[in-house]
Amino acid sequence: MRRCCSGNKKVGVIGVPVALVIFLVQVFVISLSGALQPGPVTATAITMGARNRWAGVLLAAGHGIIEFPLMVLIILGLGAVFQRPTTQIIIGFAGGIVLLYMAYGMFKSAGSVTISQAGARKDKPVLAGIVLTVSNPYFLIWWATVGLALATEATKFGLYAFALFAIVHWLVDLVWVTALSFASFHGTTLLGPKPQTIILRVCAAAMLFFGLFFIYSASVLIRRGNFS
Repeated sequence: MRRCCSGNKKVGVIGVPVALVIFLVQVFVISLSGALQPGPVTATAITMGARNRWAGVLLAAGHGIIEFPLMVLIILGLGAVFQRPTTQIIIGFAGGIVLLYMAYGMFKSAGSVTISQAGARKDKPVLAGIVLTVSNPYFLIWWATVGLALATEATKFGLYAFALFAIVHWLVDLVWVTALSFASFHGTTLLGPKPQTIILRVCAAAMLFFGLFFIYSASVLIRRGNFS
């Protein structure tokens, strides 16, 4: 027999514990604050979105391919590995090099930019979502700290709550990068190739900055001499 309530747990009008609803709202707010932070995925969503309005959806799909399994692995203890300076150094250098390469490609394509379906077909947003996710040390550190705390809290409500937590977190990323790619596509379509060139160069500069910043942060860890 199903109980309408258990112990001191308050149940909402649709049978969902009030505490779980509050927790999911917290997840939404924290996830949104992270998604709104400028980063490599943001820059790529704008860049690829200029040629493909659905680039954001595909980027989020690539991001999710890494993020969903990562959520499970974090709960199983992988978070401790990401907190190690050695891991952060390796990911920082590797991620920085990847971003510098992508920045070079953006600067190069900005010199001869055209808005065409052919150009859009050359983009691989799903692959970009995967690469940008695994090469971002701050994404992994976030999951090893803030993400771990949220995931642990979610498991206290049960497996279904952990699934809801994962979906809500990913949906925030999906909606944000999709909005960016749609805005970029419609803006460049209406105004012509010149704005697209400007967008590409600005995003390339952003990728260059993040690449150098990742490498610099890894170098700082090396100078501290902490390789545990």
